[in-house]
Amino acid sequence: MNDVKVIFMKDVRGKGKRGEVKNVPDGYAQNFLIKRGLAKAANQAAMSQLNAERKAEAKRDAEELAEAKQLKDRLEDKKTVVELSAKAGTDGRLFGSIPSKQIVQALAKQFDLKLDKHKVDLPEPIRSLGFTNVPVKLHPDVTAKIRVHVAEK
Repeated sequence: MNDVKVIFMKDVRGKGKRGEVKNVPDGYAQNFLIKRGLAKAANQAAMSQLNAERKAEAKRDAEELAEAKQLKDRLEDKKTVVELSAKAGTDGRLFGSIPSKQIVQALAKQFDLKLDKHKVDLPEPIRSLGFTNVPVKLHPDVTAKIRVHVAEK
């Protein structure tokens, strides 16, 4: 029985992840992996295509990281303070709360910065007056802090 080198096109549990190159038994490769489109033979053309895809992916990742760093600089600028107002009691606690959605909407309106509300790492909504630093996960390697000021209505 001969082994053949294949490139996995999709994750195959216990065998390999998408984009990996591995040796697998010939029969398994022909009758299961290639037949179902889970892998393809690792010939010269397929290998060069894989390398090109990896380079393109690395370039895309680098661009995303640069954009995230640029956005972090804008979010953490001293002038970038999201101003919100809410009704509060005498002890400074809000009647209600301010969720991440409201923070993102205010950020878009006040500074024309668009963020996905799911990137805002707010474990629970803001429930008091004053300044709060809200972490935002812009990229796996980049986390910024938005300064949010809640004033009384």
